[in-house]
Amino acid sequence: MTMERRTLLKGSAAAATATALGGPFAGFANAPAGGAVRGERRGKLVPIKDLRDGKVRLHLPEGFRYRSFHDTGAGTVKLDDGTILPGNHDGMGAFRGDGNEVVLVRNHELNNPEPKDPEEPNAPEPPPYESFGGPGAPDPYDDGARGGTTTIHVSRDGDVKKAYTSLHGTLMNCSGGVMPWGSWITCEETINGPDVGPDFTGASNVPLQRPHGYVFEVPAGGHGDARPITMAGRFAHEAVSFDPVGGALYLTEDNFGFASGFYRYTPRHNPMRSGHLDNYGKLEMLAVQGRPNLHLEGEQRRGKTYKVKWVPIKDPNIVYEYQPGKEASTSNNDAIRYVGDQGRALGAAYFSRLEGQVYDDRIVYFTSTQGGGPEEESDENSGGYGQGFGQVWAYDTRRETLTCVYQSPGPEVLDFPDNVTTSPRGTLVLCEDHSDQNFLRTLTQGGRIRDLALNSIPGLEDAEFAGSTFSHNGRTLFVNIQDEAGMTFAIWGPWGRAGV
Repeated sequence: MTMERRTLLKGSAAAATATALGGPFAGFANAPAGGAVRGERRGKLVPIKDLRDGKVRLHLPEGFRYRSFHDTGAGTVKLDDGTILPGNHDGMGAFRGDGNEVVLVRNHELNNPEPKDPEEPNAPEPPPYESFGGPGAPDPYDDGARGGTTTIHVSRDGDVKKAYTSLHGTLMNCSGGVMPWGSWITCEETINGPDVGPDFTGASNVPLQRPHGYVFEVPAGGHGDARPITMAGRFAHEAVSFDPVGGALYLTEDNFGFASGFYRYTPRHNPMRSGHLDNYGKLEMLAVQGRPNLHLEGEQRRGKTYKVKWVPIKDPNIVYEYQPGKEASTSNNDAIRYVGDQGRALGAAYFSRLEGQVYDDRIVYFTSTQGGGPEEESDENSGGYGQGFGQVWAYDTRRETLTCVYQSPGPEVLDFPDNVTTSPRGTLVLCEDHSDQNFLRTLTQGGRIRDLALNSIPGLEDAEFAGSTFSHNGRTLFVNIQDEAGMTFAIWGPWGRAGV
């Protein structure tokens, strides 16, 4: 794929936007729009030894240290409740624990086992569905599903004190979000279920017992009750964030081969008072005022701002008829587009693969993994909807405006941004997810991309970073490597000197 660099944003227009918006957003809006190149923007990363065993797994700036833990590539890891730790560590949130401890709630993005390759008849059977559960695990949402969350009590330096399964029986738990009332919302990036046909893997959905494609709440330090928030929609959920002032949950959709949408769910009761997310709210989808079905996956000018409106999703939770034990007649492609198509029929905007998001001072930042290239000619692309290398968007919850704050000029600068978090200083930390070397990049308030970390795990150099989240005091960044042989890192060092 090729892409021209963004059109320069005139300084006067950028300054006006910054003045209007203020807060942490101002620095992004007032930044130069050309985009830095590798040689002019960042300090050198050096190999640093893992304090766990002295092996080099990350390149970091000078002065940083780290420890890895829960390495499923090193062998079976049994948790304190007797359950077996799965791999595919993904989205993650950090909460204040007792003393200096941090409580992490971590997703595990596990789908159904793929069918055996007929050309390898002697290959071992895939692991059983129940491998994630165990005698100490909570009751599953679906006995036929393998995904879920684990909760880890850990020191600031990566010393695990306690760990257990906090939710299971879900599927494709990709990202999610930290809720200000003290919960993690985990998201299923699928609509698999016994009522729909096989997904992209070709695996049968017949073993599943319940529909999937929902968000679930997991209290920090506790267990989730495995009750889906069905009114928040059945679609390929990726991440969420909550605006405690407006009382709305914002949701991204990563519908890989089709156009994706940006949503908000407004519960009937404000969780800041009730302490949980209810299932009685309304779901809406973002549209640009006066420009129905605008293709925002296409190339954008940095600082370009759109006034938006929200269109209703009247039927957020479709469940299809099916016969148990038989393949469903409803195709996966039809089901995964059902909710978004309702919004697009009313003018909702087209995005490319919306993934991570984070809330900061009334602004919701979210990434578009393949946004920023030539505009798509339809609403689907089997190779991944979107022809760019990534965008970062900002939605102002007060003014109801949407702004493109960054667009990658090429993979050497930013390559497929996925999960995102923000540092105490307002710097965004972006996890890359592509097929080559993957970095943690930072996007400063001055609009500059910098390298923060390089995955250099032998044999896993192309595995993605995921789940970046800072401890409550900002001292430690926790981040995952998303792979069957996954692991979690605790990273600390001179954040200010590194510009994070």
